Amino acid sequence: MSEIIERLRPSIGDRYRIERELGQGGMAIVFQAHDMKHDRKVALKVLRPELAAVIGAQRFLNEIKVTANLQHPHILPLFDSGEADSFLFYVMPYVEGDTLRDKLDREKQLAVEDAIDITRSLASALDYAHRQGVIHRDIKPENVLLHDGQALIADFGIALAISAAAGGTRLTETGLSIGTPQYMSPEQAMGDRELDARSDIYSLGAVLYEMLAGDPPYTGSTAQAIVAKVITEKAPPVTVARDTVPPHVAMAIDKSLSKLPADRFSTAVAFAEALVNPGFSIPLPEVHAVGAIRSSLWNPLSTAATAVAVVALVVLAWLWLQPEAPLVVSRFVVTPDAAVALWHYGLYSPSRLALTPDGSELIYVGDIDDDGQRHMLWRRSFTQFSAQPLPGSEGAVNPRVSPDGKHVVFVADSSIKVASLGGGPPVTIVDSVSPSTTAVWGPDHFLYFFKDRKSTLQRVPAGGGPVVEVATFQAGEPGAEYYHPSILPGGRGAIVTVTSDDPNDHWKYQVHLVHVATGTSRESFPGVYGMYASSGHLLYVTAEGTLMAAPLDIDDLSTTGPPVALFDGVGVRRFGWVDLTLSDHGTLAYITIGTDLPERVVWLTRDGETRIVDPAWVRDEEFEGLALSPDGTRLAIEIITNNRADIWVKQLDQGPLSRLTSGGNYNNRPAWTPDGASVTYVSGRDGHRQVWLKRADGSGPAQLLVDYQQDVSEIAWSPDGSWLLLGVESDILAMRIGVDSVPTPLLATPFAENEPAISPDGRWLAYVSDESGQREIYLRPFPDVDQGRWQLSTESGFEPLWSADGQELYFRSSTSSIEVIDLRGGPGAATRTSTIRLPSENQYESNMANTMYAVAPDGRFIFVERKGTTGDIPGDLVIVQNFFQELKAKVGN
Repeated sequence: MSEIIERLRPSIGDRYRIERELGQGGMAIVFQAHDMKHDRKVALKVLRPELAAVIGAQRFLNEIKVTANLQHPHILPLFDSGEADSFLFYVMPYVEGDTLRDKLDREKQLAVEDAIDITRSLASALDYAHRQGVIHRDIKPENVLLHDGQALIADFGIALAISAAAGGTRLTETGLSIGTPQYMSPEQAMGDRELDARSDIYSLGAVLYEMLAGDPPYTGSTAQAIVAKVITEKAPPVTVARDTVPPHVAMAIDKSLSKLPADRFSTAVAFAEALVNPGFSIPLPEVHAVGAIRSSLWNPLSTAATAVAVVALVVLAWLWLQPEAPLVVSRFVVTPDAAVALWHYGLYSPSRLALTPDGSELIYVGDIDDDGQRHMLWRRSFTQFSAQPLPGSEGAVNPRVSPDGKHVVFVADSSIKVASLGGGPPVTIVDSVSPSTTAVWGPDHFLYFFKDRKSTLQRVPAGGGPVVEVATFQAGEPGAEYYHPSILPGGRGAIVTVTSDDPNDHWKYQVHLVHVATGTSRESFPGVYGMYASSGHLLYVTAEGTLMAAPLDIDDLSTTGPPVALFDGVGVRRFGWVDLTLSDHGTLAYITIGTDLPERVVWLTRDGETRIVDPAWVRDEEFEGLALSPDGTRLAIEIITNNRADIWVKQLDQGPLSRLTSGGNYNNRPAWTPDGASVTYVSGRDGHRQVWLKRADGSGPAQLLVDYQQDVSEIAWSPDGSWLLLGVESDILAMRIGVDSVPTPLLATPFAENEPAISPDGRWLAYVSDESGQREIYLRPFPDVDQGRWQLSTESGFEPLWSADGQELYFRSSTSSIEVIDLRGGPGAATRTSTIRLPSENQYESNMANTMYAVAPDGRFIFVERKGTTGDIPGDLVIVQNFFQELKAKVGN
């Protein structure tokens, strides 16, 4: 927001001094300013930039002249308008007091006399404007100011100026809709551009209805649902909600809300007069029916028919007036097809669930085969017993279904893709994105996403086209990462998760309400994932797995009540990933995190015998990358606690465990210095991941060892400590300690090289490359890597490690075995001598981000054992039907 102020000041600073922001509405950002010439406070309203771009400056300024000539005691006048540095603005008096919305929020319902007085004041203003040929088009409580007991209509004619200036341009491209569903006339709701005075009369009747009943004539969980009711349903009489409303007032409101403009009052003055005329009435079908019955009472048969008809009418009226039976909230666990093991696809993976808007179908990520190594999207209709695969979705994550329920967007092969749920292959929309990117649908049929978790929100047409930067978000600290965008209805606001460093250098997750056009945060909440509920609520999940909810005003981009805890048990995985999806009709689906046995660190011999390192070392936290000290007596291990990763040092076997790191938001990839005195590791600080060093006994401060221009992902030392190797993106860099100031490329080819491991004698470099089309183990001389190259694996390989004497090289070829290569005769004579079978498939942790095992000097291996045993699931897939009933009961509407 400060950027807008700074850009405005050079152009208008001699006329208006901007003092503070007052708020943001559907069309403009409002500032309190000081009129320098007349020495008075004013409200300076700046049109939304995307709206101004659609309209054009000259056309808007020409049209707004009409509204400048409106002079009436109950119309807030227009002082000034203009253009400043591409911004369109207009100036109105600054009014001390509340809006009618503020008053209704406090009092819910107004006294009948007060409501009529306000309505008559507004009607006189409308009648005056209508006689000048000006229609307001957006009468609602937010546009009615209350000052010294008087009601004033604000923004009079601004909607007309915008609509007329835009001409045939599609205003929906800006996310703006002229009018508000609860107060829109049926003809306005149907898109009729040629509106007359009777449209404003309808809106005024709806406002009076709310002042008396406490709610507008039509309510619903979505704007679309409200519009549908406005067009097709008759509003219940206001006396249903408040029987003290005088009959003539109720009938006047009923006439003002007629579906056809011809059936409403022809002028606002006529409406106002009917409100104070006790003799006013309108013919009702029921009255004519009773009259007809009375005229034939002389006939005994007619008398009997009359009695039956009257009883029927009474019964029907009684039934109509009865409140609807509340829907039953039901919860149940769903087990996907046996061949589609939903949970096996990574406890730490991106999100895996998406409901269709009507809640009839679940789209989820499931395995293709039994080993859990390949996955795709599956469709499970709740009317069917089995799921069906979505062709072409192999490798998909983060599915999101379009608002019309016809398409699904997902990320696969580092690309954003869209598939039709009606059939046909997916279409690639954007290439070269992070595998964890989440693309979401906006209300304008655009896809929105953060590329590489950076702060700039981008969008692209769902059918393909140019990628456009929408705004640079300012919701977090510099270097913060942005996840899980959710675009609110109308496109003005977004819900987004931001993670950044707090003053204590811990991970800080916040769910922000953000104004899309400016990127500024309006409110924030301590959560890892947020989303919008079409019931009008903000939902977010805390780091502890509690689902919270608060009522949300999407026009003001603010909550209107305190957050309330709904229930616990939502599964929160590493990096704040959550499986939670909600349909527009109130079906909720989420995955829990189960109560399996905690992870354990175990020894494994070459004969397959296992032993727990320390039976007393039982923690609920997650173990990740690990490294043994050169003498094998200490273990440096990454432990994730409360969404924070730190390096700890464990004295083996049953010695103490001490925390080594305290700074940075994610510390991993521990590597011992060759003398065993210190541990180096990668730490993220200020949005940058670099190499740090800390003494293993915890003494002294951490030292920044390498500050490279790109993020570092892994570390390896030469045995004599003279070389330090770094993994940077898909290359391996090297630097000589005490000689080089920055690392230089050692292996930098078009392929991905990583996981470097130098032999104990310092002569050989083992590493992983995908040059053959899959990850394999290669060997080169060190440091002269161009003097030779040998491929040691043929059926995939990763995590190479050397034996203490350098005669053997170990690597993992799958999650179930370790391969042993004999190198005593040199790389030319390398032979695979044995395969060490692990006790059970997927029992031991393995991932590409960390080395998950180590080799001791005595030849034993040390592993992190997964939670529970093979086949255990981390949680349940829970379906909640009629969730909105529970939500509204606990939080309110």
